[in-house]
Amino acid sequence: MKYFDTSNLRGDIFGGITAGIVALPLALAFGEASGAGPIAGMWGAIFVGFFAALFGGTGSQVSGPTGPMVVVFAGVFASLSGDPALVFAAVVLAGLIQVGLGVMKMGQYIRLVPYPVVSGFMSGIGCIIIALQVSRLFGHEPEAAGTVPALLEIPEAIMAPVWPALLVGATTLGIIFTWPKRLGTYLPAPLAALIIGTLLSLAIPGSPILGDIPTGFPDFVVPAFSTATFAIVLEAAVILAALGAIDSLLTSLVADNMTRTRHDSDKELIGQGIGNTVAGLFGAIPGAGATMRTVINIRTGGKTRISGMLHSLLLLAIVISLAPLAELIPHAALAGILIKVGYDIIDIAYLKRAHRGPRLDLALMALVLLLTVFVDLITAVAAGVVVASLAFVKQLADEQLKKFGDEDDAIVVTPEERSLLEEAGRAVTIFEFGGPLSFGAAADVGHTVRERTRRKAAALILDFSGVPFVDVSAARAVETIICDARQAGKTVYMAGLDDEVAATLAALDATHCLPVDTSYEHRIDALRAAVEEVKRQRANGDSTPGALPNVSAA
Repeated sequence: MKYFDTSNLRGDIFGGITAGIVALPLALAFGEASGAGPIAGMWGAIFVGFFAALFGGTGSQVSGPTGPMVVVFAGVFASLSGDPALVFAAVVLAGLIQVGLGVMKMGQYIRLVPYPVVSGFMSGIGCIIIALQVSRLFGHEPEAAGTVPALLEIPEAIMAPVWPALLVGATTLGIIFTWPKRLGTYLPAPLAALIIGTLLSLAIPGSPILGDIPTGFPDFVVPAFSTATFAIVLEAAVILAALGAIDSLLTSLVADNMTRTRHDSDKELIGQGIGNTVAGLFGAIPGAGATMRTVINIRTGGKTRISGMLHSLLLLAIVISLAPLAELIPHAALAGILIKVGYDIIDIAYLKRAHRGPRLDLALMALVLLLTVFVDLITAVAAGVVVASLAFVKQLADEQLKKFGDEDDAIVVTPEERSLLEEAGRAVTIFEFGGPLSFGAAADVGHTVRERTRRKAAALILDFSGVPFVDVSAARAVETIICDARQAGKTVYMAGLDDEVAATLAALDATHCLPVDTSYEHRIDALRAAVEEVKRQRANGDSTPGALPNVSAA
């Protein structure tokens, strides 16, 4: 396939232009919210949008500053006291980390974050955006950085509003929530709200405005950090890189569903990393795949990387020619736009039906949301992934043990096997491992086998036909079963071991209690040998087996 596919050029032009128009007010608003200034938001949309489209792996994706990235970047900007060398060193390093993740083929693993965790941190970020903008909507600027100080300032802002700013903010909110869809085709709601809010501010003075905005090409920023600041910069870079990767790949999945295509996760990470690296070198805020802009691009015809590049070139033309007009934009108008962005990020659809799903998932989502809002994002995601993984392993282990120890859940046997089992009575027990044995279940497998073989069984058959691999936990469980059986005077037969499983068990010396001649390729052969052993014991008076066969599946 050609790198630049021009077969959809008309659709890509319309999609890119529309996405650029939608991105304009959002880039200004995100730049202002980040602390680096509105022009930094514009250049972030230009650099990340262009290079992520040029080198990325999702043809229809439009990238730029997003709510989650801005929330994290604003925290980084505040924690590093706005020092450009340190702040943008973190952005450059985050971009390089993303490139490294793509080169190491880590894209497929980043997408394995459970949905309740993603929903929780996205909803938490939406809450943070709203909390940071409410005071600005009433004409006040939060005095301290952070979510908690912003929340504490809201009551004071409500009690003493700057009325012109409140009028502008309320008007902006009303427009952006109620703008007719048919008009949105020609004039997107965020842009309409920005224009009308600015005109209203000019007609009714008193609302704080952006003020002086630098024009021209941005200066090159030399990243720098000292030994004392390296840990802070590195932590900020890791958070930005991880969040940008997750945000971008989630948007790529949305694009795939809409275009019936399949993106390249690793290539997308490389593209996003290059875009953020370039953005950091020129003092622009970082970005990621932007879901709303990507959806708008696709709906208006954009399908290839050309549309994302055109979106950035349109913004570049606007920065060069119209930057002075942006100085008149009121803070309250941008606050109204960002509150709508925060509302859209909150997973309202899941929250409405969460009570009908597993309560554990709802609790996990709430935990991640609260940690995101009141602690930090990396702690929230890490805690969410750990809790979700442990819960999944516990559920899987419970199900495996239930099947493994259920006497009524008999495995499927052939007529010959049934005949042999009836001949042996309860003296032979078959345990079938129906797939990989999780480490969560491995710890209790030995106990389960002991419970199932309390009656006088002379032989156990462990069927590994469905086991593709074993780990250390599973090997230790097998060792426990074999050695316990030997101490109880029972013979253990093993069947269906493939070469890899057998090699692993041998390497870990898990079969040291097993007689050398009791491993068979097929279960029927192991069963014949076990029945012969039962007959020998009966003949010698060594065993008094029961009358019924005993079969169990795992």
